[in-house]
Amino acid sequence: MTKFYAGTAVAVMAALLGGSAYWVYSNQSSDPFAACRGGQVAGGAIGGPFTLINQKGETVTDKDVITKPTLVYFGYTFCPDICPLDNARNAEAVDILEEMGLDVTPVFITIDPKRDTPEVMAEYADIMHPKMIALTGSDEQVKVASLAYKSYYKVQDATDEFYLVDHSTFTYLMLPETGFADFFKREVTPDQLAERVACFASAR
Repeated sequence: MTKFYAGTAVAVMAALLGGSAYWVYSNQSSDPFAACRGGQVAGGAIGGPFTLINQKGETVTDKDVITKPTLVYFGYTFCPDICPLDNARNAEAVDILEEMGLDVTPVFITIDPKRDTPEVMAEYADIMHPKMIALTGSDEQVKVASLAYKSYYKVQDATDEFYLVDHSTFTYLMLPETGFADFFKREVTPDQLAERVACFASAR
């Protein structure tokens, strides 16, 4: 009887493993970008409609901004270290991709619209990269964009104009035809980022 139960347990486990393998294979085979992905973001779709103001003072939507492979990052210009490093990493990756013959747009969306006016964003973008699109807007417009990308930010108690803002630090790869493709953590190097973006671009 013990052998019977043991044999049954092995058969059930094999069926479960076989079913899991089939599920993984079938999902990968239906995903043209499966080989390019570095991870998954839980919680549903990433990205969506937004209306913001670019560094030229023009009102733009996501359709105006995401017209080619696009790296989207949420931060703020007064950020002392994280944001400039992340934006510089993204800018370097864009240059590497350009050398590979790929045109990619770096996008910087502020989560501090009170200080980050179009003029401030223009100066920041000029320093970071000539292709950079820097976006600001009203508090509500920025909140809508942040929620669409499931990013996090929280303004610290402001006793003066030098307040800081806590925020998430993912960079999102968006494709005009398919939307969200993947995300990149801070530890990803410019070369690694460029390699993964190139994979997505070639798989389209």
